[in-house]
Amino acid sequence: MTALVSYAPSNALRLVLAANDLVVVAGIPGAGKSTLLHEADNRAHAVVVDSEHVACRLSTVVPERLSYRWYRPLVHVVHRYRILRMALRYSGPVFALLPATCASTRLLLVVIGMLSRRTRRLLWISVDVDAAYGAQVARGRVNPPRSFARHVRRARAIEDTLRDGSRLRGWRSVKVLRRPPRGRRLVLAAG
Repeated sequence: MTALVSYAPSNALRLVLAANDLVVVAGIPGAGKSTLLHEADNRAHAVVVDSEHVACRLSTVVPERLSYRWYRPLVHVVHRYRILRMALRYSGPVFALLPATCASTRLLLVVIGMLSRRTRRLLWISVDVDAAYGAQVARGRVNPPRSFARHVRRARAIEDTLRDGSRLRGWRSVKVLRRPPRGRRLVLAAG
């Protein structure tokens, strides 16, 4: 497996990307996936496909009395469709942000990568559970306790697999990254 992330002397994380990369940024809800990518220095002109964009758009058209948990499944479906669409249409690197703790979700992403003839790379954000929960509270969108516990249990299994040196099938590279501290910026560079 090739390393996807390197540390630049400027205290930044540097990702070197090819035009046909599909990079899935994964980790439990609240791990900092959106923050990491939205604060990134995107020199590679990568497109970022984030479910928060879908959730924000839908929140403007659904009745106010309808809480997010009621339209969350629609957000998930639309988000996955947008990942497929961008992977097929966009000529540069594509970043897909989602937990991907579920094996079927990772399989779907592998299939999307294969259909779009993109190199599949997984960037797993590892974070302390309490910090992730606190981040959910801060953003005002908290996963239900059972759902969050499922994400945590699956994430631990994935991290154990990767720690043991095993590979995740279908991925060209997998990189585990501890949640970067504030101020450490991600640089997306064209390769």
